[in-house]
Amino acid sequence: MKNRNLVRGLFLIAIALAFGLTALRYPIGDLSRAGPGLFPAMVSAMLLVIGVSTVVRSFFVAPVKLDFNFKNISLILASLCGFSLISIYLDMIAGIIFMVFCSGFAASSYSVMRNVKISAGLVIMALALQKLLGLNLPLY
Repeated sequence: MKNRNLVRGLFLIAIALAFGLTALRYPIGDLSRAGPGLFPAMVSAMLLVIGVSTVVRSFFVAPVKLDFNFKNISLILASLCGFSLISIYLDMIAGIIFMVFCSGFAASSYSVMRNVKISAGLVIMALALQKLLGLNLPLY
């Protein structure tokens, strides 16, 4: 039996190393004048710590069986692909709403009100990133 906690920790470590080693190719700078590699390196380091702690914890808790639900994996992938296509051809707000409602089918219970709240929160966050930080997001 494969332990889900152990596999989850190893997967987090792999992602952290992939992005962390890539981030080291860019200048890091220092905290007063950050380079383009500082933020991804810091996030990767935090993710690495979480992954290592998850692996260590997996040896002290009861193992949880690892099972794959291919329907849910397909729904999440379809929602991400739909988000990118709708964002390119229509606008990003419609893509966010599609992504939330499509990925909601992968949950154990489907709630339209929960999806509306999550969509509203993500749209507000995207608007804040566009207006406050000046990011070039095709929201509308």
